[in-house]
Order: sequence, then structure tokens, then C-alpha cells
Amino acid sequence: MAFLLLIAVGGLLSMQINDASTKSDAITSDKHVVKQLQVKDKSIETSATIAGIGDILLHDRVYEDAEKDGSYDFAPMFAGVKDILNSPDFLIANQESAPGGTKIGLSTYPSFNSPHEIVDTLQDVGVDVVTTANNHSIDRGEKGLLSAIDYYEKVSMPYVGTFKNPEDQATIRTFNVNGIKFALLSYTYGTNGIPVPSGKEYLVNLIDENNMINEVKRARELDVDMVVMSLHWGNEYERFPNEEQKRLGKLMTDSGVDIILGHHPHVLQPIEKVKTEDGREAVIVYSLGNFLSGQKEDYKDIGGMAVITVNKTIQDGRVTLSYPSVDFEPTYVSEQGNSNYRLHPLSEAHKKGLISNSAKEINTHMFEGIAQ
Repeated sequence: MAFLLLIAVGGLLSMQINDASTKSDAITSDKHVVKQLQVKDKSIETSATIAGIGDILLHDRVYEDAEKDGSYDFAPMFAGVKDILNSPDFLIANQESAPGGTKIGLSTYPSFNSPHEIVDTLQDVGVDVVTTANNHSIDRGEKGLLSAIDYYEKVSMPYVGTFKNPEDQATIRTFNVNGIKFALLSYTYGTNGIPVPSGKEYLVNLIDENNMINEVKRARELDVDMVVMSLHWGNEYERFPNEEQKRLGKLMTDSGVDIILGHHPHVLQPIEKVKTEDGREAVIVYSLGNFLSGQKEDYKDIGGMAVITVNKTIQDGRVTLSYPSVDFEPTYVSEQGNSNYRLHPLSEAHKKGLISNSAKEINTHMFEGIAQ
């Protein structure tokens, strides 16, 4: 007879930092929500929605628009999409411009440093963790990178991709959402020609296939149900993945990665479901584009949130994952003369005549852009 097992605990995200000296080390976060597990004939099922948004890349015109009485308030920019961002169970954002704060001097392209306050706003709108390995990670050197990490830790924002020391880099971040435990990894193709300081290679995770495969194996040893990976890859402003992205995506999913969230092109690239060599199903979002930036036109001001529904079934002790739905909510950044930056659901922006591109057009691109 079927019965319901009710799991209900508070809504706080708690971080547990374990000793990072062994292979089983991890930072673990349990995001507790009310969830029902259906138990039927020795079968247990649960589900969670895992979502990702693209680049938070704050050009000077954006953070200057947020300046107010000596501090920075980004909340008005996100107000129009806050409800959307709060809807998934877990939300990952790509923090491309490091929020090193005003003490070291704010800066824009080509060497970014952003206000601390963007982190506060991201937390307020529902972001649970930021990925930080990208080509701008060390724009302002080790000092900028560490200042950003100091603030992440001050406000308890989990981060992955840049690190303060070797122990921090060796500590795999894991999260538990509705009884689904996953590891989150983050890597970048490079750092815009700025060399990572010798002897401090731990500062930023660079794409190295052998190292990545080994880290996936380490993550799997932590008894996770799945591995999510953020990859900073591809060619800027190209709306379709290149062959190297497809090759690396296949290699990573065949090596144990279940979901890939791509960044760097600054425009949206399609979503693809793939079958791995061991028969698993995996999801690749080739690029989530810009979410908030000062770039505009040619699709650079259209972003969105990919939402992946993950089902976990335990049958006779065996865990199986499936992805019954993958959805995409397109968004648009409006501005008026490089000020008054605002995020909108694309469907609403299109209805208001702010942009000619429709949500239907963008979703067609995201889901039909890759030949199956």
C-alpha cells in the first residue's frame, strides 16, 4: 500500500565545511523545503527543479545606474523577474565580473571589478550559489579575487570556480535539494591572457580534461546522485556551439557529468539532451548568455533561466535519475540612454514593444537549434 513520507524542515540554506584534507572532503549545503516522497512497492521517488542563469557582467554604466548615496542598489533592476527567479528549488548564477568591492576601485571592461552589493541582490532574488571560473576571474589580480571571496563568505554565498587556497580548491561543493544530492564544479578556458600567479594555480579552475575527469570521480565518491558542471567555453557572440564545445560536452557527460551549464558567448546557445556511453541521460545548456550586463542588441540583451526538473527514483536500493522536463524562461534587459537598466520576462517586454524578438522565437532557438 502506498504511503507518504513527509519531509519538512526550515527554509534556510546551511553550509557545513568539512576538513579538506581527504578525498571525501566537501562543502555541503542542505536546502530544506517541504517535499513529499512517494513510496510504492519498495520504490521511493522525489524531484527537484535545478535552474541556471547566465552572466552577471557589470559594466560601469550598469553599476553607475545602481549607485545611490555612496552605495549600490541593484534590486530595482531585478524586481521584474524576482518571482521567476524564486520559483525553482535551486538557482545557480554565473558571476562573471568579480565583486571585489569599492575599496580596491570599481572598474569596467576590459578589467572588471564590481560592487559587493550585487551579491546581496542575488541572494535576495533567490540565487543559491555563484559560479566564478571565467575569463575575468583575475582581471584585478589575486587581490580582487580574494576580496570577492571574502565578501561571499561574509554573507554566506556559496561559490565555486575561484578559491582562496589549495584546501578551498580541493573542497568539492555539494548540495542537497529535496533529497537529491549533487556536486557543483566550475571551469574556464582561460583568463584573457592574464597569467595565474606561479604557485597559486588554485586561484581559478582552468579547463584541463584530466583534472576535470579526476574531480568528477572525486565528486562521485561523495555519494552524490549527480554532478553539475559550469563551463566557460565557446566563441563570443556565436548563437550555436562549436565543435569543440560538442566534443568536450560529450567527454564530460560520458565521464560522469549529468548537467552542463555553459557560459562565455554572451548570447544564448541551444539546450541538448544526450545519452551517455553508460546509458544515462544528461542535459547540456551550451550557453545561458548574458543575464544582466551593459551589452545590448544582436541578442546580447536577451538571457533567461533554464529550469531542469530532476526525478530521482530508488528501486530496490538502485538510484535512477531522469529529466522529465527542461524549460526555459527568456528574459530581456531594457535601458534608456545607458541608464534605468531593468530585467523583464521577454514575453512581457515583447508585448510592451520593448523588443521585437518573442519568447516563442527564443524558445524555438533553445530547443530546436540542435538537430537531434
